[in-house]
Amino acid sequence: MCKKVSILRADGVNQKRVLLIVGGGVAAYKVLELVRLLRKAGVAVRPILTAAGAQFVTALSLGALAEDPVRSDLFSLEGEAEMGHIELSRSADLVVVAPATADLMAKAANGLADDLASTTLLATDKPVLMAPAMNVRMWLHAATQRNLATLRGDGVAFVGPDDGAMACGEYGPGRMAEPEAIFRAVTAALENSEGPLAGRHVLVTAGPTAEPIDPVRVLTNRSSGKQGYAIAGALAALGARVTLVSGPTALATPAGVVRVDVETAREMEAACRRTLPADAAVCVAAVSDWRPDAVFPVKLKKGHAGPPAVTLVENPDILAGLAAVGPCRPTLVVGFAAETNDLEENARAKLARKGCDWIVANDVGEVGIMGGDENEVLVFDAAGFERWPRAGKAEVARRLASRIAAALATGARA
Repeated sequence: MCKKVSILRADGVNQKRVLLIVGGGVAAYKVLELVRLLRKAGVAVRPILTAAGAQFVTALSLGALAEDPVRSDLFSLEGEAEMGHIELSRSADLVVVAPATADLMAKAANGLADDLASTTLLATDKPVLMAPAMNVRMWLHAATQRNLATLRGDGVAFVGPDDGAMACGEYGPGRMAEPEAIFRAVTAALENSEGPLAGRHVLVTAGPTAEPIDPVRVLTNRSSGKQGYAIAGALAALGARVTLVSGPTALATPAGVVRVDVETAREMEAACRRTLPADAAVCVAAVSDWRPDAVFPVKLKKGHAGPPAVTLVENPDILAGLAAVGPCRPTLVVGFAAETNDLEENARAKLARKGCDWIVANDVGEVGIMGGDENEVLVFDAAGFERWPRAGKAEVARRLASRIAAALATGARA
């Protein structure tokens, strides 16, 4: 059964609107069902049909279901006179691209604009959600994966693709998500657009880092990433545009969150810098303090000479770098301190040393904290600290997200 979405903005006047760009692919037929679901939920749909998309669905069927004229021609005299591609690109609350073909992704990632769809994507200042669909080899190609990383870094959200049988007789990732899954992603994005963090960009780091010793072995830690992912999801649920820079984990990306995957501390630092500016940064990741100064080119073997010497050098301090005074400093910078002893003393020292606004400290020596589903934290700021009782990591995340929203609303750091 369709979930009803509020069709009013905060002013109580305008209906929620989706600008739907239909790319060229066999999966385009699924878009008709997506339009039906959106209209049933009270969401207005304004369609753009690419020339390739018109090979798979007709403007007549798309326009009839959307109850809105289909746009397709960048140089339409009528369209430019009445709407214009600039106004069109900003006329909705969300831009949805389905199917998001390899061609459309490449154009968007590289700023190309040679038709109405790509020009609209380049001109829009609204959130963009893409539902990729293409052959498995095209999806796995290095160029597509580079474009995917670029788009995620630019704040584009994705739903799918799924694994499945392809029209070309192959099987693997590249199958467009089902209409119901895209519908859920769309409604989540629309609902989040009016939360207390709407219009805010928050950077979250999560998970461990992995520093290579040789092609097989790494220097890492036991962080599961669960708390950071929960925080990212809680912030997105309050309407924030969340960029999650994640070390290696087995966790699913929270709904509405843009995820950037990294492995090493230096990769994480670079990814964090690329996401700025941000209104807040929440550094939950367990970043390795050190890395080997040199990576052995082949797998190390046991021998009569004993284990090889591995010299460690310091990694960049991501939290201190983000908290440093400067034009790119987020308004609020939150760090985490995982300690095994002297929790309060170490947390206070880290707060002063790093220059951040808050420190969330926990004792990871306690059973069930590191890698578990619960947490017990102290939240330090300039005024002192709060002790939060042991609770599920999702509840800790919701409480912290609410505290962040309240602080940003007042422009305060404490």
